[in-house]
Amino acid sequence: MNQTAPSAADLPDDDDRPVKPALMRGWRRRCPACGQGTLFEGYLKVRSACPSCGEDLHHQRADDGPAYMTILIVGHLMAPMMLWVFVAYRPTPLMLITTFTLGCIGLSLFLLPRLKGGLVALQWAKRMHGFGGAHAD
Repeated sequence: MNQTAPSAADLPDDDDRPVKPALMRGWRRRCPACGQGTLFEGYLKVRSACPSCGEDLHHQRADDGPAYMTILIVGHLMAPMMLWVFVAYRPTPLMLITTFTLGCIGLSLFLLPRLKGGLVALQWAKRMHGFGGAHAD
């Protein structure tokens, strides 16, 4: 008999985890598995495990992705708004700079941990970077 080793295509896929609830939990900075435990120890440091359900979270590889997404969103929101405000109201340059600097900083500080939580939750839901359990690399 000619037996060959099973390929990756022959192995059964693990059930996908629900992506939308995981993303919503990540946006709220909660554990993507249970939604109860906090995802971060501080402002951006991801916990090694969920304090509520014990899900391992140290596998995450968010790196610079959340920062790039934050810059993209803030830039695309604030640049047209700055142009509109300048054309419609003609504020003084100092007022324009002050207002939009504070707006950019505030929006960035609001979005960054939420986008990082969402990216960690997406990795968890798609079983990326070791979140897959027994079949993980």
